[in-house]
Amino acid sequence: MRLATLRDGTKDGALCVVNKALTLFCKATEIANSLQQAIDHWEQIAPRLQELALALEAGRVSDTHAFDPVAFMAPLPRAYGWVDAGGYMSHMKRARQARGAAMPEGWEVEPAIYQGCSDCNLAGSDPISGSAEWGVDFESELAVIVGDVPSGCSSADASAHIRLIVLLNDVTLRNLVPRELSKGFGFFWSKPPSAFAPIAITGDELGSDWVDGKAVCEVVSAVNGIRLGNPQAGVDQQFGFPRIIEHAAKTRPLVAGTIVGAGTVSNYDEKKGVSCLVERRHIETIQSGSPTTPYLSIGDRVHIEAFDRQGKSLFGPIDQAVRQA
Repeated sequence: MRLATLRDGTKDGALCVVNKALTLFCKATEIANSLQQAIDHWEQIAPRLQELALALEAGRVSDTHAFDPVAFMAPLPRAYGWVDAGGYMSHMKRARQARGAAMPEGWEVEPAIYQGCSDCNLAGSDPISGSAEWGVDFESELAVIVGDVPSGCSSADASAHIRLIVLLNDVTLRNLVPRELSKGFGFFWSKPPSAFAPIAITGDELGSDWVDGKAVCEVVSAVNGIRLGNPQAGVDQQFGFPRIIEHAAKTRPLVAGTIVGAGTVSNYDEKKGVSCLVERRHIETIQSGSPTTPYLSIGDRVHIEAFDRQGKSLFGPIDQAVRQA
């Protein structure tokens, strides 16, 4: 099923179900007021939402509305946590090679993660707030929303805790990163709120393309209408979501509504392009010694969308303009 959160003037919005064609939606607030409430009581609420989704698909719901992505918030407008990993080694290796650094010890078996901003997630149509000197960049990613994950959860058990899959733009302010990391602490200024495509889907919507905790789909990224890449998510992904969840929950529980990301989608095949500007800059540095691609400017527009094998949009679009902070 496909779930979304309608703007209704509240902080958490109104839970809705969207049809497979992304043309119609209906409210699901008689079942659960918000997506967070649904995730908190997933075992009881998910079957009822599934029934509503089937009724919507069959044309048995009378109170429906035309689906407009701009009318929707992030699926979880404020989440209890946002944990992101470096799941794609082609992205990580290019970054290291561009600055002449070796890959860290244990990179093949242990994901690198950080915890970022989760309490004010942007809609896919909300603007990116930035400044030219900050080095504004986008990162096209997939993530999962989990139920309650106990501390010490194994990878084998983690799959049962995955509730939904989402598409996001994990915005990074590149020029602020070195100053922050030089202090020996983590990201803060350089990782502002992320923006999410309007629809969250269950794994069964991917069918056979939900494999070993990896979502296989084409992720297309463009700036000002110019395509920068269409790599395949799930391909060349070193760590599936269950392994990332296991790593994140090693010493702490993850509460229901935590979002867990797999990092910038990237393939070893350079013909697939990139899912962020910094990776293109890394490739340029490796090939010619210095980057030529600039970061985003005020007024630029970023478009991100993921498609299944039939070319159908899975999550709806992220379409954001950059505005002056």
